[in-house]
Amino acid sequence: MSGHSKWSTIKRKKGAVDAKRGAIFTRISKEIALAARDGGGDPDVNFSLRLAVDKAKAANMPKDNIERAIKRGTGEDKEGVAFEEVMYEGYAPHGVALMIETVTDNRNRAVADIRHALTRFGGSMGETGSVAWQFNRASYFEFSSEGLDQDEIFMVAVEGGADDVLFYDDTAEIVGPVEAFKTVGDQLRMAGIQVDDAGIRMVPTQELQLSTDDTLKVMKVIEALEDLDDVQNVYSNLNISDEAISQLEAA
Repeated sequence: MSGHSKWSTIKRKKGAVDAKRGAIFTRISKEIALAARDGGGDPDVNFSLRLAVDKAKAANMPKDNIERAIKRGTGEDKEGVAFEEVMYEGYAPHGVALMIETVTDNRNRAVADIRHALTRFGGSMGETGSVAWQFNRASYFEFSSEGLDQDEIFMVAVEGGADDVLFYDDTAEIVGPVEAFKTVGDQLRMAGIQVDDAGIRMVPTQELQLSTDDTLKVMKVIEALEDLDDVQNVYSNLNISDEAISQLEAA
């Protein structure tokens, strides 16, 4: 998971100076609306919504935009577009499995854009179930561990019901069952730990190791998919090496 987490960190850094700020706002607005739809419009009791709102504030999204997205999710805004979550399956070059999470108001557009991006870079769409068996759904949390005690982080994770805690550089990851998402989030909040990224992720049961050059080719496919308006997240079973991460960061 660490390679994927480092890639997420790189994306966040690039996103902070990304000229396509409107696209960033759109993506976060969808996340806020879905969180509000599923757990209510109060960030104090809806951990997913609180995290999405924090992301919005970090991206300097105007307060009015945040409030509109929450009302769209709770149904207070009757004129808002109705979004739905759809997961697509596919393959990148070299047999790398992909789970493509979308939030869209037009399935036909979403699948057409995904198919075009995959075909363009030598990938292909997969039939339903052809890829999903290689992944498990899990709660995931990532945050800076700088200045924090690793034993304390471990205890917070265990008390929340997590399965695993990983440390690398100045970052910590917590992975657990889906049903532990709220409890782990609550424990982190009570411990005063600021979460940088969290959600329900598709975690590969086994990762595929490729050469650095081939890894970078696959990452071009993943980047192309992530740039699509309807795509929220792309999960793969690719093991992203430190060397590949360094080259991606320098790009």
